Amino acid sequence: MGAETKRATRQLFIGGEWVATEAFLEVMNPATGTIAGRVAAGAPDHAEAALAAAHAATRRMRETTIVQRARWLEAIADGLLEREDELAETIVHEAGKPVTSARGEVRAAAERFRRGAEEARSLRGEFLEGSTRGHEGWQAIVKPQPVGTVLCITPYNYPLSTTALHVAPALAAGNSVVVKPASETPVSAVILTDVIANIDLPDGAFNLVTGRSRDIGDVLASDDRVDAIAMTGSSAAGKRVAQQSGMVRLHLELGGNAPAVVFPDADLAVAAAACARGALKYAGQRCSAISRVLAHDSVHDELVEAIDERMDNWVQGDLFDGDTDLGPLISEQQAEWVTELVVDAIDSGATLVRGGHRFTSADELQEMSDAPAESISDNEGRWFEPTLLADVPAEARIVNEEQFGPVISVTPFAEEAHALDMINGSDLGLDACVFTDDYDRALSLADRIEAGAVSINRPPSHGIGDIPFGGTKDSGIGREGIGYSIEAFTTTKSVVL
Repeated sequence: MGAETKRATRQLFIGGEWVATEAFLEVMNPATGTIAGRVAAGAPDHAEAALAAAHAATRRMRETTIVQRARWLEAIADGLLEREDELAETIVHEAGKPVTSARGEVRAAAERFRRGAEEARSLRGEFLEGSTRGHEGWQAIVKPQPVGTVLCITPYNYPLSTTALHVAPALAAGNSVVVKPASETPVSAVILTDVIANIDLPDGAFNLVTGRSRDIGDVLASDDRVDAIAMTGSSAAGKRVAQQSGMVRLHLELGGNAPAVVFPDADLAVAAAACARGALKYAGQRCSAISRVLAHDSVHDELVEAIDERMDNWVQGDLFDGDTDLGPLISEQQAEWVTELVVDAIDSGATLVRGGHRFTSADELQEMSDAPAESISDNEGRWFEPTLLADVPAEARIVNEEQFGPVISVTPFAEEAHALDMINGSDLGLDACVFTDDYDRALSLADRIEAGAVSINRPPSHGIGDIPFGGTKDSGIGREGIGYSIEAFTTTKSVVL
């Protein structure tokens, strides 16, 4: 890191100024268990100050032009790419993400700011004339306006690109912003802030408050000066935010438990590769990860064998090695949660096909890579070996609860109706995927599955934000996406002539 960023990581950014604090958060490197950095631990008075600064900036932001906002977003994108090496290294250290994935995240974040600029240029109003009796001759200008202040609460798993997905549309629409990053991965957000601090946004248009959610979360979410809340996180955290917020626009993308349902007519090689990728990318710590595979009885064993072979291609090890695909889980607590779900599945009658080990380091992982599969109940560490479970009973907790780990659980089903009942029996409905060569079946199931998105013959994926992304039930409110989020962060004003 440069000297300026080292200084900035110890401070908040409020009202256009870096603000020092007496307390700090230590950010842990999940791969090594060592300290990856320190950031300011904001207190309630800092949250109040950030909200005041953002609220004061709303008038100035409303008066900005589309040309100005697009120029800012392009400058942010350029600034991120100029610091790609620093940002990628930071994401590796704080998120435990392989370096190739970290670089991809930086580029995706930059692209989201560029797309925000494009969408800002496409903001249009309307000119309408009265068309009902008694309103002859009426004319109106209908124009989009910013809602005011947008609170952005971002997750640990994509600390830069998801922050971009929130911030770019908010700024593009002409709002002021307060960002509260996840406590596990706040350093990349500080570097983003350093980039934004060097462009000519009005003071208070962008504010960063790092800190523990228990200290500042409710203060931010419950304040009347917040006009919209964009959040990506767990369902429990989202419900808490919804309870604390008042008359605001909620834009919440929450937990997922995506099923992949595989029928006998599916291309099993394609399905196996998709299940491996969908479940193992970033060690399964994605809300859109394939969390459960439902396989027809007639292809269950063949599919399990094919997935097992595909898992050989996923390399777990040194995060700075370009060939590494998998890193550790974000915390010991998360590893313990995944362990709990796997042990429950085995106790319920599932077969452990491969995996079943936890490690304390990448070196230990390499030493034990040929160890036979066994129960993981006595193991420790954040490194969770890619694990495959077969014949998982439908009542096992891993079938119905979000796991956020590199575990592929395969549950057999006999009838389509049984599979649909298992899919829709979850409280979560973010993503799903269907593998079949039957066009009618695919579209019929897509209509009946209770989820925000259903992918056909591919794992869930949402790219830069062209396609709306969000869920039903406990998986959230609203839809993310650059253009869709801009709509959520604007309101419509009619000027009647």
